[in-house]
Amino acid sequence: MKINQHKILISIVGISLCTLTACKIPLISEKTATNTLPVNYGINQDSTNAELPNWKTYFSDPILIALIDTALSNNQEISIINQELAISKNEIRAKKGEYLPFLNLKAGIGYEKTAKYTRNGAVEEALPIKEGKAFPTILGDYFVGGLASWELDVWNKLHNATKAASIRYLSTQEGKHFAITTIVSEIASSYFELVILDNQLEIIEQSASIQADALRIIKQQKEAAKVTQLAVNRFEAQLLNTQNRQFEVKQHILELENKIRFLTGSYLPTVKRNSSALQQLLDQNMPAGIPVQVLERRPDIRAAILDMQAAKLDVQAAKANFYPSFRIQAGLGFQSFNPVYLVNPASILYNMAGDMVAPLINKNAITATYLNTNAKQIQTVFIFQQKLLQAYTEVLNQLGKNSNYEKSYAMKLKEVELLLQSTTISSNLFNAARADYVEVLLTQREALESKIQLTEILMNRISAKVKLYQSLGGGWN
Repeated sequence: MKINQHKILISIVGISLCTLTACKIPLISEKTATNTLPVNYGINQDSTNAELPNWKTYFSDPILIALIDTALSNNQEISIINQELAISKNEIRAKKGEYLPFLNLKAGIGYEKTAKYTRNGAVEEALPIKEGKAFPTILGDYFVGGLASWELDVWNKLHNATKAASIRYLSTQEGKHFAITTIVSEIASSYFELVILDNQLEIIEQSASIQADALRIIKQQKEAAKVTQLAVNRFEAQLLNTQNRQFEVKQHILELENKIRFLTGSYLPTVKRNSSALQQLLDQNMPAGIPVQVLERRPDIRAAILDMQAAKLDVQAAKANFYPSFRIQAGLGFQSFNPVYLVNPASILYNMAGDMVAPLINKNAITATYLNTNAKQIQTVFIFQQKLLQAYTEVLNQLGKNSNYEKSYAMKLKEVELLLQSTTISSNLFNAARADYVEVLLTQREALESKIQLTEILMNRISAKVKLYQSLGGGWN
């Protein structure tokens, strides 16, 4: 009961002193996070149906799973974030230390010669000589003991600072989760793109083989005087153009393989891939309707929410700087002018004192700190709103991309089938002298372009599947 009375008394004294010293706190703007997004993305409002599978289930290919596991173990970015987590944890420890009492051990040796024509010097000169010993000309000072100090956290300034540091540690953890989500997505996208580029390279080689056969036939017809050198040149030029396209694809493959090596933090001699992994991913179904609440699983959204909470505590801690601070100091030790008498009951000294300090004039520094923390708090609200809107937009884009490219793929597939038939028809008509060689060239070129475009549409479909999973916050757990 006495302790509570003391706390009440201290609070009353502090508030009174704050009032007397014109402890005025600047007014600040208030900004709160509001969610004005639609209820859901689709027709289904049951959030239980919106759960995402684990990434090892979603990306079920064993080769891809092994690459992602390697990246999560070796990736330098994750290692960097792990060190940031260690730093954040140490900051919590430092803040907790400020909240607790300080106890220090002190030992010191000093010597002093007082000037004769000073107050202390005159006193020493007047001291009588006892037992033939005069007062020492040079006086020693030996001390050993402990010093304690403790700032009373009356306004919860230290408590709020400690809690803010703890929340920022959690925010850093969410940052790590977001980095993991990004890395999983990048490796999966690069892996599937490699599979599609392998398919493109195979298409180019097949087309080059078909065009080489056509060139051989054209050369035979030229020898039979059925066509001119112009036809031979155009067929040969088209073959060279097709063969040349493979180098661009090979360069892209090389860059993607190096990107995977970088993300996995390893020097893989070869990046293996499985062509059947594409269909496995395409067979994965996402929820028909995705509530906005699902976005709360996104690590960047969760980090933004934690940052808002920490910023609010920072404002409260900065506000406490305008109030008086209370500190208790105490000391216990031995002090003597001669080390012979140091460890002696008569050399024991102790002290205890309490003080209160309140800002009075020139509060520019604490005012600026307070206004800055408030501005940062408002900034975190805008960042949260921006990230939430960005997440909502990303999901909408990937849902639309998944739907539109799926329809585009079906339509392009029909186009490819028709052009492949046209290639066969034009070749037969040309051999029967019922079509010009230009028609053969055009149909071969159109068939090749349409097959390449079909693989590009497939790449967009795969990308939409991967990015949708990432934008919904999957991959880090």
